[in-house]
Amino acid sequence: MSVSRNFVLAAGGTGGHIIPAYALGAELMRRGHQVALITDNRGSTIPGCPDGMEMHIMPAGRVAGGPRGWLAAARNIWRGRAMARALFNEFEPTAVVGFGGYPALPALLAAFANKVPTIIHEQNAVLGRVNRLVAGKVNAIATAYPDVQRVKPGHQAKVHLVGNPVRAEVIMLRDEPFPPFIEDGVFRVLVTGGSQGASILSEIVPDALARLPLNLRRRLQVTQQCRAEDLETVRKMYADHQIPAQLATYLEDFPERLGWSHLVIGRAGASTIAELTCAGRPAILVPLPSAMDNHQAFNVSEMIKAGGARAIKQSAFTPVELAKQIQKMALIPETLQNAARAAKSCGRPDAVHDLADLVESFGRAPLMHTITNTEHSSLGFGSAEPALARKAVS
Repeated sequence: MSVSRNFVLAAGGTGGHIIPAYALGAELMRRGHQVALITDNRGSTIPGCPDGMEMHIMPAGRVAGGPRGWLAAARNIWRGRAMARALFNEFEPTAVVGFGGYPALPALLAAFANKVPTIIHEQNAVLGRVNRLVAGKVNAIATAYPDVQRVKPGHQAKVHLVGNPVRAEVIMLRDEPFPPFIEDGVFRVLVTGGSQGASILSEIVPDALARLPLNLRRRLQVTQQCRAEDLETVRKMYADHQIPAQLATYLEDFPERLGWSHLVIGRAGASTIAELTCAGRPAILVPLPSAMDNHQAFNVSEMIKAGGARAIKQSAFTPVELAKQIQKMALIPETLQNAARAAKSCGRPDAVHDLADLVESFGRAPLMHTITNTEHSSLGFGSAEPALARKAVS
């Protein structure tokens, strides 16, 4: 029998943190639970929050700016912790799930103080700063990759590989065949730079495609996401090269575009990798060099080892180099098809279900919680051990 429980999710104010939290929240609510989300002002503006999920905006201090900045951050973290504890006293969460980012820290600190079970989810292949800070105290660490950097050896026992949740429309592509790619057929290239686009892709990709051999160049159909300030410049570049291209600042129909693409060129963010591997689409990726701990370079390593992607360092990302790498993948049709299969082999389409199962395995249903506390009080014991909590899962 399933028993409704309350869960709190806490996520930083970027899409990389918030989108997996939205996905988990929707799945937990589908299973009959109540869910609340803690984030900051930035996170509250990201679209896609599931209907029925409470959102609480709380202060969170980014630790930067020298001693004065650190002091201000400490004050905000402490204020956020107090607000989260007040919420927990009213909402009575069964468990708290952190998705990284500084806004998740006060909620996790409050959970430790209130002795609420905690789980963290790491989207990247390097454990982020906040997740590193709390890794020793949480009950479980959910990861998106089999090899995650900066996880201490003593914490490996509580690591669970689940993957990164992606939208249902992308998972559906997994059951569709790779679009036909024959010697005289159309060659569809999708260029995406993440939620904010990437100017370097706008600068390099059009000239690289223009350098391709005629038998590839004349078959091109390009869809490219650009920053608003780059749009007209990129449109002119493609027109000058006589390459048909559709440009947009935001691709509302991204899953559809991904579905018919033969090759994707983009950054190596966690969400991008998860979508490519779930759908099974080959890629040439340019890791963002300024990403914290260089995590994008590690994100792409699994796809590269499998043969589903190639990576080019931004310092080496030139039209000549990109054109060379495209030719290596696309001159022979079977090469792209094999890369697509390799990319799909890295996908984890059940990520949101596996993460929800993990979250449900910690904490107790309200009725069992009351019975257990009564029994332990009569015997003179303290709170139940995590193993006992897991036995109470319906």
